[in-house]
Amino acid sequence: PKEPEALGRKEQLSVKKLRVVLFALCSNTEQAAEHFRNPPRRIQRWLRRFQTCQGETLEGKYLSLEAEEKLAEWVLTQREQQLPVNEETLFQKATKIGRSLEGGFKISYEWAVRFMLRHHLSSHTRRAVAQPLPKGVQDSAGSFIEFVQRQIHTQDLPLSMIGAVDELSLFLDVEVLGSEDRKENALQTVGNGEPWCDVVLTILADGSVLPALVLYRGRLRPPASVPDSILLEAKEGGYSDDEAMELWAARVWHKHTSCQGSKGMLVLDCHRTHLSEEVLAVLSSSSTLPAVVPAGCSAKTQPLDVCVKRSVRSFLHKKWKEQAKEMADSTCDSDILLQLVLCWLAEALQVIGDCPELVQQSFLVASVLPGPDGTANSARRNGDMQEELIASLEEQLRLNEEHPEEQRGQGKEGSQAQEEPADPEMLQQLFEGESEAESFYGFEEAELELMEM
Repeated sequence: PKEPEALGRKEQLSVKKLRVVLFALCSNTEQAAEHFRNPPRRIQRWLRRFQTCQGETLEGKYLSLEAEEKLAEWVLTQREQQLPVNEETLFQKATKIGRSLEGGFKISYEWAVRFMLRHHLSSHTRRAVAQPLPKGVQDSAGSFIEFVQRQIHTQDLPLSMIGAVDELSLFLDVEVLGSEDRKENALQTVGNGEPWCDVVLTILADGSVLPALVLYRGRLRPPASVPDSILLEAKEGGYSDDEAMELWAARVWHKHTSCQGSKGMLVLDCHRTHLSEEVLAVLSSSSTLPAVVPAGCSAKTQPLDVCVKRSVRSFLHKKWKEQAKEMADSTCDSDILLQLVLCWLAEALQVIGDCPELVQQSFLVASVLPGPDGTANSARRNGDMQEELIASLEEQLRLNEEHPEEQRGQGKEGSQAQEEPADPEMLQQLFEGESEAESFYGFEEAELELMEM
């Protein structure tokens, strides 16, 4: 029989598999599966396996808890701005924060995966409102929630005048779009540089959905039609944050509030909205108090982040992936893609507009509104509700439907994955041939290339 210590070492994931798991935590399992050509269920199995053998203490110099919380805050704010959080950016930021450590900072994929799990930073969690935040961010979230609930109570604000606004940016790689291969990678919802277009979404606490403002960066050839639920603006040089919010305030919010005759409150993101004098003037003229979400708190306190925005993002990505396969051998330019995106966005808004209870409960789960009895729900209850809301909207948008060719493609792997091995010895046999070598960011790509499975 093997010694216990040797068995413990054997259960650890190899560097190659840790790298795949880290990719899945930074983005999501589906993207990791596509990038590394491994079935999603296998990656999920690796993640569960890693979680069962985390007990050992890592050797070497690592970040203090205070430094890790600073890094966790950075991850949260990056995601709020739709900026990349990946192996490269994470390790670069960690190295910068760890420079003060005497003797340097030891970076490894094992540490990175543990860090992401320890601070509940998986980007695809369905219970984000229930997850603890870094202490400084948690304190800011608590103060924000107390402020908005107090204002709603003391000002006696009607639900129709309590709104949330946020942007969803789309990034386009024109070269990939014009190629004959991998067209589905041309349109992304995370990226550096200027977005191809921005979608400004607005929901109300009474369950209503206001028209979405689409800001297109480029010269516009008038589309055949723009759906009623969408307002389209185009400018060749694009719009600054101030200009975007000024357009939204004038075309969407002012039009809504002009017929309400009541004070209001607007929940908005501090990173996406640099409130100019013009925007503040529009909000002031409509008696609207801006409630600016503190940095890093959007996942917990922004009603649009609870369910709606992530589902719209997933829906647009799914529709484009399907469309890209159909037109793999044909041409597609930016104007054609814009027309498609407008149609898909209108379809998603129609589904969301038909689910007013879901929109209303998003404000409750984000703690912008108190519970029915006047007190806030527990974190666990809010997490349960968020899971239910996401599942409900994804079902309405048919995000979980698999195409016949995808089902056929799963083949034997898919059927085998239904039976999850629970016995540690079975897990050990399944991954018998793994390497135990340590590796670090910065090695040659060939050294980290996945083994053929």
